[in-house]
Amino acid sequence: MKTSSLALLFLMLMLGACSVPLTPTSRSTPATVTLTTTSTLPSPYGGCGYQWAYQDLPELSNEFQQAIQSLQPEATANAYAFGEDCVYADGTKSFTAMETDFNITLQVNDLTNETELGEWIVKVMQVVENISKEKIVGPQPGRVSIAFQAGNEQKYVNFYIDQYQALASGLSNAEVYQALQTP
Repeated sequence: MKTSSLALLFLMLMLGACSVPLTPTSRSTPATVTLTTTSTLPSPYGGCGYQWAYQDLPELSNEFQQAIQSLQPEATANAYAFGEDCVYADGTKSFTAMETDFNITLQVNDLTNETELGEWIVKVMQVVENISKEKIVGPQPGRVSIAFQAGNEQKYVNFYIDQYQALASGLSNAEVYQALQTP
């Protein structure tokens, strides 16, 4: 009985902002409760629910693709905004960007050559860092994902822009690559 009372109290506290009538389904099993939400109180978040979302940035993607292809013609690259959709009860939504992220696929000769991979990271980051601040959306530093391909094999490196910028100066290309490896 004490356990069911605590569970009921916990549920009441969790749903305290809503009017929730509690109707036990049976007097012999008071731990089983049916909850019915009847609240029409406004949400403190503007009447919407938030979910992670992405939004294409076609103009920036096109410019980024061209800049990366000037380094390697067969490379592919794109940029997009990562953030949240505010989804309203009627299904409409509005997007709020948190950061601008970048995806790049590069062809390399050898996936074990950390010097070559680090050199590509440095080259890609020079392109990213030269993008006009007006074209970057969201208040947070974005993420960079690089797929290195050698034949049918791939290796990925993912890091945040500020993580790259925080690296000690004077690192070799191999050290840059090693420092950005996900543990």
